Amino acid sequence: MEKKVYVGMAADILHKGHINLLNEASKYGRVTVGLLNDEAIKSYKREPIINYENRYIVISSLKMVESVIEQKTHDYTDNLKLIRPDYVVHGNDWIDGQSGVRGKVIETLSEIGGELIEVPYTEGISTTDIINKIIKINK
Repeated sequence: MEKKVYVGMAADILHKGHINLLNEASKYGRVTVGLLNDEAIKSYKREPIINYENRYIVISSLKMVESVIEQKTHDYTDNLKLIRPDYVVHGNDWIDGQSGVRGKVIETLSEIGGELIEVPYTEGISTTDIINKIIKINK
């Protein structure tokens, strides 16, 4: 039986870093994306640029994504307990910036017998960088 893989993401402006992460995740099994809803993104970042419904259409159409589930909070716990993935795959950039959420993921995975796989962050691209470039161009 193929393993279950969970990837939580905002995917506000889809870029090659997201694609790299999802491609890596798909090497471990069937990928379910926990797509953060608009309120979840606002709780730790900013107002999303693209609304949940539009992001859902984009992410669910990617060939390496088997399913998409709404992630209603920045905390993965509820979805992890529901899906019970074998693996959670995340970029290693959250070690510094989201250590609280990361810690809860590790704790929940230990309860359900899953494993965290952290892949190298894709350098040179981020949603924040894209937004800042747009702001700079429009000044």
